[in-house]
Amino acid sequence: MEHREISKMFEKAILSLIFLLLLVITYSVFIGTVDIRSHFFPLLQSTAQSCSAPLRVYMYDLPRRFHVGLLDHSSPDGLPVTSENLPRWPRSSGIKRQHSVEYWLMASLLYDGESEQREAVRVSDPDTAQAFFVPFFSSLSFNTHGHNMTDPDTEFDRQLQIEILEFLRNSKYWQKSGGRDHVIPMTHPNAFRFLRQQLNASILIVADFGRYPRSMSNLSKDVVAPYVHVVESFTDDNPPDPFVARKTLLFFQGNTIRKDEGKVRAKLAKILTGYDDVHYERSAPTTKSIKESTEGMRSSKFCLHPAGDTPSSCRLFDAIVSHCVPVIVSDRIELPFEDEIDYSEFSVFFSIKEAGQPGYMIDQLRQIPKERWIEMWQRLKSISHYYEFQYPPKKEDAVNMVWRQVKNKIPGVQLAVHRHRRLKIPDWWSI
Repeated sequence: MEHREISKMFEKAILSLIFLLLLVITYSVFIGTVDIRSHFFPLLQSTAQSCSAPLRVYMYDLPRRFHVGLLDHSSPDGLPVTSENLPRWPRSSGIKRQHSVEYWLMASLLYDGESEQREAVRVSDPDTAQAFFVPFFSSLSFNTHGHNMTDPDTEFDRQLQIEILEFLRNSKYWQKSGGRDHVIPMTHPNAFRFLRQQLNASILIVADFGRYPRSMSNLSKDVVAPYVHVVESFTDDNPPDPFVARKTLLFFQGNTIRKDEGKVRAKLAKILTGYDDVHYERSAPTTKSIKESTEGMRSSKFCLHPAGDTPSSCRLFDAIVSHCVPVIVSDRIELPFEDEIDYSEFSVFFSIKEAGQPGYMIDQLRQIPKERWIEMWQRLKSISHYYEFQYPPKKEDAVNMVWRQVKNKIPGVQLAVHRHRRLKIPDWWSI
């Protein structure tokens, strides 16, 4: 009898402890000191984070001459652009396509259909917006009116820049933030070249920082976007043995006369001669050469990406969608989406000095085992959709990835705006 009573008392004590423990855990979760999801449901937590609300973007309603009017001159300048009358990007545009990020960003905001997990949505009320998109096709304007910088026609490009700047300065939303929450594409290195310094507070969409001083453009506030690839994507890349199927070790076709870091191209032209499995050809961008590059990249294990006039070029993204392992030669390149993508998983990097040593780069590439190359090839196939600009936009395509990067900049923008409103001496800590 005594033994039973002791057993019952023990059971009651255990139940009391369990009840107390559950009470403590419940209270901790309620007040936020314990995140039970991170311990027991990490996948659920990451999914919830990735499914966060899209960025609310207000797009200024500008006359057509600032954007699609540069593609289609037949429509009235004041006709609003909608998803129904948006001109398609012309297939015959050649290498102008590489700088068309501005078009795809605008198109994504005009799209009003169903879409999986959009990173940005257009809002009609600017007071509810988190960011403001300026739909000025500055890269296309340069390519159309200012490509030859001594041509009198470049005055048209300069005038558009003057009008845009005046429009923005008169906007109360620009004045409210000093332009810090405004998104402005400038992917051509000469885009907005006359007045770009006056936009240095905004979120700039750039291809790299080759022609921007640090005081104007940097990683902390701006977004590095991929060039729009020019070659067709390799969608049927499933040979039994891809390593054997790709006969060429290293492929390059393009301009070999470049400035700054790009001078390495002329040196490589001499170093890489005499190899049976290396294709290094000087070529101007034409419809024929683009087709040849498409075939060459698809039949090569590695594709050379030396710096051009600026650290990056379209060739890198042509290689990615061709599933040709990029060989990147640059000391100052910045890469898109690098907070989410580890380029060392599918690329090989050489400094300018290393690439300039005769025989060094080829020897290093030959030492990469077949198994490692296949891993990189498979990784390229799995991430190439991140570099596809398309309309309608799709989940985690290039345009959604760019908008995600913009969304990540917003907390820093808000900090800068709030500090600006109360500081008597702007940025006193950097003086």
